[in-house]
Amino acid sequence: MDSDRYGPAFQRNALAPGILAALALIVGQLLLGSDWFELIRYVVSILALIVAWFAIQARHWWWVPIFVATAVAWNPVVPFDLSGQLWMGAHWVAALAFIAAGVLIKSPRADDDR
Repeated sequence: MDSDRYGPAFQRNALAPGILAALALIVGQLLLGSDWFELIRYVVSILALIVAWFAIQARHWWWVPIFVATAVAWNPVVPFDLSGQLWMGAHWVAALAFIAAGVLIKSPRADDDR
């Protein structure tokens, strides 16, 4: 009964950055080849590191290599010159990984009221 009154006993910290990154990846497909794509690289790589950090905090270690690899693949500092169907597919796979991680990475809620 107490969990109904106070809400769930866990929180999904990676959900918001996961959704934002998925949206950036989908919009990024439209901007491939333009100067604005570098902004997408910054957004995706930073949000990948944020989601990896939330995975570490929640002790979901298996997500960390996925998002470190995503941060490296979309990094703006030393960009990979990827193009074509494979790069377009990578955007969709990464977007699905961000959504899945946002839903599945959860940590116990640390409220003082409980």
